[in-house]
Amino acid sequence: MAKCDICGKDIAFGIRVSHSHRRSNRTWKPNIRRVKAIVDGSPKRIYACTRCLRSGKVTRAV
Repeated sequence: MAKCDICGKDIAFGIRVSHSHRRSNRTWKPNIRRVKAIVDGSPKRIYACTRCLRSGKVTRAV
């Protein structure tokens, strides 16, 4: 469930490189929070990344 409903930020893939330069796959997961937000005029629980919460793209419900 590591996907932002607002911006679509998802898991990123890359390569972990050790000190001896052995390479293996790794992932970066976005910082996702389950928040109660106003969607289409009604409160609803959504998954939003912290960057969308901080930048004001999400209107929080009380």
